[in-house]
Amino acid sequence: MDRTEKREFVASLAAVFAETSMVIVTRNDGLTVADVTDLRRRVRAAGATHKVAKNRLASLALAGTQFEGIKPLLKGPTALSWADEPVAVAKVLVEFAKTNDKLVLLGGSLGAQTLNVESIKALAELPSLDVLRAQLVGLISTPATRIAGVLQAPAGQLARVFGAYAKTGEAA
Repeated sequence: MDRTEKREFVASLAAVFAETSMVIVTRNDGLTVADVTDLRRRVRAAGATHKVAKNRLASLALAGTQFEGIKPLLKGPTALSWADEPVAVAKVLVEFAKTNDKLVLLGGSLGAQTLNVESIKALAELPSLDVLRAQLVGLISTPATRIAGVLQAPAGQLARVFGAYAKTGEAA
């Protein structure tokens, strides 16, 4: 890369860091091309991006952003993954790291909050944003269903009492 390409790359990476909410740093300890391709496919399916960047250029792009806390993690063969939804990218990376020991999670940052490996694993165990939305809608609609059932119950009981009374009147 010449200087202009490096400047453009740093500027584009800085723009990404300004817009995203989560960055995770991983180390590639000998992943094959097929493994990296599979990882990128999974990350992209989750709505995230996985990119290998030179550590010096990534450090320059991190300067002045909320993710400056991850600079110490940028040593050796590292890659950056980012997404707007933090849970999705964390789930994909943690799941891939469980099945392939050559991908090592180093840490990350959720906004200005620096995360260690345990925090990323805990984040990966949370339900996704879509699941949380569905649970919230379920919680909101449940009381309405219960209220409707409670309101209908006295009318049903009253109808059964009248029905029983009518049957006793017919029998007499």
